[in-house]
Amino acid sequence: MKVNSLMHRPNMSQLLHFAALWFYLLPPLLCDNRFCYYSPILEKEKTFKLIVTECPPDELCFKAEGRYGNHSALSARGCMAKKDCSQVHGITLKGTVYTMSYSCCDSPYCNAGLGLAANSLFITVTLGTVAAMTW
Repeated sequence: MKVNSLMHRPNMSQLLHFAALWFYLLPPLLCDNRFCYYSPILEKEKTFKLIVTECPPDELCFKAEGRYGNHSALSARGCMAKKDCSQVHGITLKGTVYTMSYSCCDSPYCNAGLGLAANSLFITVTLGTVAAMTW
């Protein structure tokens, strides 16, 4: 039985999918810096398109929540020194004092909102599946 050698060679589409996967996964592997989402301190009702930022090597991603009594009113994301994680302090914004709580995480993009985290996971799984199918 003769096997066609073209069946085992990747086509251009497969190579492009593999290249996309490689460029998506490579940057976090090449450096010690962590990629996180950034948004300034905003009122919960306000929207802001999250920006990807690269943290210095000694910093982690954080999510912050600002509360006024029992009401969650503010949010923020970004990078912060490990020693500052889990802190709680007061912040005054427009004449109101809020209690800001910070929580850190140490994997890339871990401070995404629920929808963004699911979307990033979907992209990673999809690209991984395409790469596995091409080989």
